[in-house]
Amino acid sequence: MTDGGRRAFIGSFTTAGGPGIVTAALTPDDGALTVLSTVNGPPDPSCLALSPDGRTLYTVSETDEGAVAAFRVPGAGNAGHTPEQTGPAVPVHGDGPTHLCLFAGHVLTANYGSGSVTAVPVRADGSLARSASGVFPPTAPGPRPHRRPHAHQVQPDPSGRWAVGVDLGTDSVGVYTLADGAPARHREVALRPGSGPRHLAFHPDGTRAYLLNERSPTLTVCRWDAAEGTLRPLAEIPVLPGAPSGDAYPSGVAVSPDGRFVWTATRGEDVLSVFAVEQGPDHADHSAASEGTAGGEGAAGTAGLQLTATVPCGGHWPRALTESHGFLYVANERSGDVTWFAVDPDTGVPRRSGSIPVTAASCVVVG
Repeated sequence: MTDGGRRAFIGSFTTAGGPGIVTAALTPDDGALTVLSTVNGPPDPSCLALSPDGRTLYTVSETDEGAVAAFRVPGAGNAGHTPEQTGPAVPVHGDGPTHLCLFAGHVLTANYGSGSVTAVPVRADGSLARSASGVFPPTAPGPRPHRRPHAHQVQPDPSGRWAVGVDLGTDSVGVYTLADGAPARHREVALRPGSGPRHLAFHPDGTRAYLLNERSPTLTVCRWDAAEGTLRPLAEIPVLPGAPSGDAYPSGVAVSPDGRFVWTATRGEDVLSVFAVEQGPDHADHSAASEGTAGGEGAAGTAGLQLTATVPCGGHWPRALTESHGFLYVANERSGDVTWFAVDPDTGVPRRSGSIPVTAASCVVVG
């Protein structure tokens, strides 16, 4: 935040009893959250994003009509703590937007129900234009024609040149640019049929990406080339140490700022998994090449990741996972809470520190 305060913003499903958008104060020393206010704006603000200067908060409205909205964030020294909506919610012409990001002066949304990607221009003051500037239509079903496209995430790459969109339904990742304000596909990367990719996180070195698969509890390690806008899958590894005991649906993935650890959350099993990252810029390429396949067994097939621990997520059905300044924040949707963990700097293992109640919690962003 520009005023020196630190806050977290929590999204929730209002149709499941959630309060809307929750603002919480964050204590830097221990990562603790304290609820300051709630605002009930557009329904089902399930995913949030902050502007780089921390002054504007953007949210989807994950409904059949699909919309995005912008909120002005008050300074920490102000008397009020409640973000104020800057204007009417803007339709995205897509069904069920489940993720959004800021990219090239626009808000992009991944529309899960319709499988499309929408761009809405952002004005100089952070507010949104009154209408979308373009929509990239759903992709073809791909290797499983009975499955519909389900765009689940869209986010910029570390270079800021590209946006990547993850489609759970078509088992693919699209690489996008903007052309006259409309999303335009640069290329599409096919993944293993049936993997069900959900979310992707980049390594801070900008050359690797970790793609979390929902339909098979695995993590696909990829090589990312920002110069060419190419994503190359190298290896697919389990996120659990053994066979799931029941339902297991991975949901969130995060990478430590120093690039030494990767964490994933898995619903059903209700655990966080910890991976140690083998250092060295060429390790992922060498390991995959030595195995001769992107899904090989053993050390050569891990592409530089080693599963070192799993810990309980602190609740039930961890929908989202966020890292900030040595702490992990988990939105546990079905138990209705946000739990935070202190991360051991040597092992990457998170230790539960506390929680706050938030009914139908869906995401956490930290400013």
